Amino acid sequence: MSRCHAERSIDHVVLERGEVAHTWRAERWDSLRLLTPNWQSRLPGFGYNGNDPDGYRTMPEVIDFIARYAKAISAPLRTHTTVTSVRGAEGAYIVRTDQGDWRCRAVVLASGACNIARVPAFGVSVPSSIQTLTAKEYRNPGQLAEGGVLVVGASSSGTQIAYELGRSGRSPVVLSVGEHIRAPRVYRGKDLEWWMDAAGVLDERYDEVEDITRARRVPSLQLAGTPDRSTLDLNALTGIGVRLVGRLAGITEGGKAQFAGSLRNMCALSDLKMARLLDLIDVWARESGLDDTAEPPHRLPPTRVEDAPPLGMDLTKGKIKTIIWAGGYRPDYSWLEVPVLDRKGMIRHDGGVVASPGMYLMGTQFLRRRKSALIDGAGDDARELSAHLASYLDGRVARPGTKAKDQDS
Repeated sequence: MSRCHAERSIDHVVLERGEVAHTWRAERWDSLRLLTPNWQSRLPGFGYNGNDPDGYRTMPEVIDFIARYAKAISAPLRTHTTVTSVRGAEGAYIVRTDQGDWRCRAVVLASGACNIARVPAFGVSVPSSIQTLTAKEYRNPGQLAEGGVLVVGASSSGTQIAYELGRSGRSPVVLSVGEHIRAPRVYRGKDLEWWMDAAGVLDERYDEVEDITRARRVPSLQLAGTPDRSTLDLNALTGIGVRLVGRLAGITEGGKAQFAGSLRNMCALSDLKMARLLDLIDVWARESGLDDTAEPPHRLPPTRVEDAPPLGMDLTKGKIKTIIWAGGYRPDYSWLEVPVLDRKGMIRHDGGVVASPGMYLMGTQFLRRRKSALIDGAGDDARELSAHLASYLDGRVARPGTKAKDQDS
């Protein structure tokens, strides 16, 4: 967004609570790799220029990529500047920070969608003898207490953490499975992201889907950026000894975990969604004349589920020593003092144009396109929202913006 503003000569400042790429530095586990291939990190005026386009960046490489981009575009950064509140003020906004206040005609909210880990209310009933942490706090198997682990959540984070724990020799490792989307890492000889990009799946717009609210809640694909480009699904996990149970429905006062009996149905539904996606890709490949050059279509075997998955587990028995909550995140808008939140605490917006004049949103799931939450989706969203913001500014009587030392933003 800063790059797009600069191209339009819009005076602006970028406020960052820590260093550039703070979240990647402080809130990711050690072995994590980016889920999208290197070639897919395309930003306005910047992209990948190495010799491994189909590889997946490590966290240090992601941090370096973003830091180099900030330097390349000469972003007007104010690092170590924490925003404490944003409120309206006579047709403008006052942005208060621990380094001073800003008055501005427009604000772009780019604080991310993954600020607070989702932990169910019944999490308070976990026995005190069990260590609990979130995927945001997890770093590596060595930080956990000796013994078994229950991982709650089977999207990309949960499956990767469960796989790492299983490979580390932990036993038992139990994965609580709710709604998820299974996907092959490589399909017909190419990365699944290549197919989704080429077929236009990732470019589907928010105003083209029937239920955008539902689309924005869809779990992330079960993808992992491993060097061998292997598929990480539930079959891969059970293959190394991870045990699958249903969605964690509650924990009794006596410390008994209760699992839903829908595991088999959840897995069957996930297999069906995967088949629909691959069918769409096959149709596009055929219509685009790629059938002869791509590998033949294929399907993964159905997800394996044991005949009678357990519906309960006594957490006081001592086998499980750690619970990792990997059920997703929610944004933190506690500092936003503008009446734009709905009853669930989410920002009301139309494709990133917030329900308050001069306010915009960036970086959330399916903001304007299906790829909006990816690095590759930020550029297209920023171009369009920057254009809207410029039109908004041009359509108003200029109001002076002042900081403590007469700086405009």
